[in-house]
Amino acid sequence: MEKGTRVRSTSPPDGGWGWMIVAGCFLVTICTRAVTRCISIFFVEFQTYFTQDYAQTAWIHSIVDCVTMLCAPLGSVVSNHLSCQVGIMLGGLLASTGLILGSFATSLKHLYLTLGVLTGLGFALCYSPAIAMVGKYFSRRKALAYGIAMSGSGIGTFILAPVVQLLIEQFSWRGALLILGGFVLNLCVCGALMRPITLKEDQTTPEQNHISRTEKQDFKRVSPCSTLTKKWVHTCLCCSLQQEYSFLLMSDFVVLAISVLFMAYGCSPLFVYLVPYALSVGVSHQQAAFLMSILGVIDIIGNITFGWLTDRRCLKNYRYVCYLFAVGLDGLCYLCLPMLQSLPLLVPFSCTFGYFDGAYVTLIPVVTAEIVGTTSLSSALGVVYFLHAVPYLVSPPIAGRLVDMTGSYTAAFLLCGFSMILSSVLLGFARLVKKMRKTQLWFLAKESDPKLQLWTNGSVAYSVARELDHKDEQSVALTVPRYSPTRPVA
Repeated sequence: MEKGTRVRSTSPPDGGWGWMIVAGCFLVTICTRAVTRCISIFFVEFQTYFTQDYAQTAWIHSIVDCVTMLCAPLGSVVSNHLSCQVGIMLGGLLASTGLILGSFATSLKHLYLTLGVLTGLGFALCYSPAIAMVGKYFSRRKALAYGIAMSGSGIGTFILAPVVQLLIEQFSWRGALLILGGFVLNLCVCGALMRPITLKEDQTTPEQNHISRTEKQDFKRVSPCSTLTKKWVHTCLCCSLQQEYSFLLMSDFVVLAISVLFMAYGCSPLFVYLVPYALSVGVSHQQAAFLMSILGVIDIIGNITFGWLTDRRCLKNYRYVCYLFAVGLDGLCYLCLPMLQSLPLLVPFSCTFGYFDGAYVTLIPVVTAEIVGTTSLSSALGVVYFLHAVPYLVSPPIAGRLVDMTGSYTAAFLLCGFSMILSSVLLGFARLVKKMRKTQLWFLAKESDPKLQLWTNGSVAYSVARELDHKDEQSVALTVPRYSPTRPVA
């Protein structure tokens, strides 16, 4: 299927079939992230039916979120070695099966395996490959395309939250899960839209093609059981994996990865405990579901407007700063939440938190692409979403344990808020250190080569700055002389 439908292109088309890819990714985010968020609406139903405490019930949402992110690299591997279409279709079948089997659960452990593990695995096969496909089809309008695609999470939450509450009232939680299982089958339709594309940087050189053909001919001559064959296969696999995950050694990516751990710890519990918290301060069930809907619809505005704004020329070079700004403001919203104990106060909170949640979710793949490039984007996103796994797994149960111990949501929300603020501060500090090093190395380069001081138009500084963005500091001494003038400047 991949061979027959692959589109040849030298650069991202920034349109055309790319908009169908955006539509497919939009539907994927509805069927994965929006459905995961709406599991929190089942929280009180599960707690009442199985007579369990907050911490035990919170494991359901934790497991589905954790498995989705933990298996994200598996989704990247399937899409890279088979096709994005096959991966998403297979994921849709697994996720639907998990939801349907969960509707027959007789214990929380049953829900852990079906709604948690099986559905999370299906979502993992769909989520990161679909997002990576958008990055391959767009370059100039990448942030806008991601904003539209990721807004499916907000739109889905806005529509599904009241619908799920209504389904629970009409058909009980079992019937609601069964219907959601049928709805998630739409992921198979989304997978069919993901037509592969080959970019210029993905194509191998003629020499590489020649070597590859020669190796394949040698491979056919030898016996499959021979030592040479095993050695050849081992070498090819090692080289492939080393090239595919070389970005793991980049300092910028390491800093981003560490900050993601703190950010992911903070962002997950709200979608589990917003409805229970609203009920605890006297808000009705329908109004609590309405808060989730508000969160979802404002999330859409954050996705699209922040994507559009960061595509503008004035902000295009500051996407990294915009990302950490959005994460930090969500952390501040968390710190204010324990003081908001009525519906009129919770509505502005949902609007503010939802907007900046949509903002930084849109910029995660954009910032990742700026660091690793489009060729490694699918693998890098797999690792980034993989890093969400452990925080997503432990943060809701930890928050639930704090609620059980203190009888209040204050400690849980404060811990989440400080975690997100720490993530933002870490990114800001790392960027500040990098800029200081860049400035210091530039002045050292000027002192080491007096000819550089003759150039006053800034072209040398710009060129060296670009090199410093993409190379290690150790190679700067070799880089700077390339830009030294070979003749006097007029």
